[in-house]
Amino acid sequence: MTRSRSVPSTRGGLLSRAAGAVCVAALLASCSGGDDGDAAPATSTSSTARSASPTRTAPTTSLPPTAGPSPSAPAPTGVGVPTDADLAAARKDVSRLPTERLAAQLIVGFYDGSSPDAAARAISGDHLGGVILFPGNVPSSASLVSGLRSGAERAQQAMRADGRDWPAIVSVDQEGGPVARLGAPVTELPSGMAYGAADDPALATRVAHGIGEELRALGMTMVFSPDADVTIGAQDPTIGVRSPGSDPQRVARTATAQARGYAQAGVVPVAKHFPGHGSVTTDSHIGLPRQRASLDALRGRDLVPFQALVRDGAPAVMSAHIVLDALDAGAPSTISRPVLTGLLRQQLGFKGLIVTDALQMGAVDQRYGSGRGAVQAVAAGADVLLMPADPGASVTALTKAVASGQLTRDRLIESAARIVATMRRAGSAQQPPAAAVGAHHADALALARASVTQISGPCGAAAVTGGVRISGGTQADRSRFGAAARRAGLRVGSGTTVRLLGGGAYNAGTGESSGSQGGTGRVMVGLDTPYALRGGPAGATRIAAYGRTPETFQAVVEVLTGKRKATGRLPVAVGRWKAGSGC
Repeated sequence: MTRSRSVPSTRGGLLSRAAGAVCVAALLASCSGGDDGDAAPATSTSSTARSASPTRTAPTTSLPPTAGPSPSAPAPTGVGVPTDADLAAARKDVSRLPTERLAAQLIVGFYDGSSPDAAARAISGDHLGGVILFPGNVPSSASLVSGLRSGAERAQQAMRADGRDWPAIVSVDQEGGPVARLGAPVTELPSGMAYGAADDPALATRVAHGIGEELRALGMTMVFSPDADVTIGAQDPTIGVRSPGSDPQRVARTATAQARGYAQAGVVPVAKHFPGHGSVTTDSHIGLPRQRASLDALRGRDLVPFQALVRDGAPAVMSAHIVLDALDAGAPSTISRPVLTGLLRQQLGFKGLIVTDALQMGAVDQRYGSGRGAVQAVAAGADVLLMPADPGASVTALTKAVASGQLTRDRLIESAARIVATMRRAGSAQQPPAAAVGAHHADALALARASVTQISGPCGAAAVTGGVRISGGTQADRSRFGAAARRAGLRVGSGTTVRLLGGGAYNAGTGESSGSQGGTGRVMVGLDTPYALRGGPAGATRIAAYGRTPETFQAVVEVLTGKRKATGRLPVAVGRWKAGSGC
């Protein structure tokens, strides 16, 4: 989520069943044929664009019934989809709220400032259900831990003082790679493609559990991760390196494993972006993507990871602002009842929270505005309204919609109860000590070593001896690579030239292509998407790294010096190298 601007309010003041290996291909074989509040520059308007009717009927085409958990699945643990009893208790509590307060409970808003009281003011002043943090809300590294822990606690105190005895949503985008709002001392992780290249569900769960512990230690109760988008490759302008890859099964294994880890750590994972943003070629931050593929094609690709997540008990899914022509050619999925209720709830069987992508993004806000967009998202089946440009306008519109009969009060109660029940399960997890923050560098190194991929050059042999000249990349990239090289005993400034290739990481909201920087050299290292590695001399050593962390550079140097053999596999096709290629 790239927050572009602050818009003041106009108002006052998993996992559970944890299934084992998921065989989604078998599930969908008969039908075969995935900040996030990534907010783009938005202008709250009163658009006259065609609206999605709240009464649009759900589609009748069905997916096969979901299978139960694997007999070998681990015992249920962590945050999961609320039980009927959980929902009944929450429903009783939220039913006492006036309609205006019910509407506000559905909203997770952004706020200004990094003081310990900033989030609390947003919650108490507008009665919001929660907040999302962006870099402008994060204190400097020296006070990040104490500042965020204090701010989160005051946010929870504000909820209680407001008469709501359930936890607030305190959320953040922390996927790893280019989408990570919290910097040092939080453990830095590579991108989603690193998980896909490693293709190790147990490791993905371990890494996500570790970062989940760090987030809980900071007071976070929700994380907008994992990315469950299946990318189509270099033509994907929005998701890019955030996706675990182009193979739906690999993405399904990775996303369910990550969600498992977060949930076991006590933070609510929100898998995104349903029904899949990796196969459209328009950026929803600035335009309205249109998915023209048939349902059969989507069942064999984009929907596979989401079906796996539903089977595995994932507690929350984020919608994408893309038009799904096969079901509703007139509205983005976020405000489409055939997509959210018909496809996600009825056909895939999802019972958890449906969270909208940021409503201030161009695909929704420029066409529907904060009021109309909020009403239609709730009518479509959404529970959490993330980042409307004008939260006050959203609350007013929802309240008027109930008064006019466009929405029922019971519809607001349904979503509020689902939010409260989910957050109570998250709130029951014990908060780790502050020392948990930054304590998972060993996990980061294990992921880097498992994911670094070599697609050409002698496998297991030293491509660099003595020293290196470093070219390409950013100054920070060259500094980190140089530090890793020196630790490995290499001199820096002379010797074999190593060219660092960036690009294709995350251009959402910029209108720029996701293509990688070109480059040639005898040793080439792709730091983001690996597409730039298709160039260069025939005999070059080509390494895909999928990240820029210190641990990633350490793992790359270990491969280049022959200390370790690269074990990762390409999660996408690169030129003549097919997905799955590696040493």
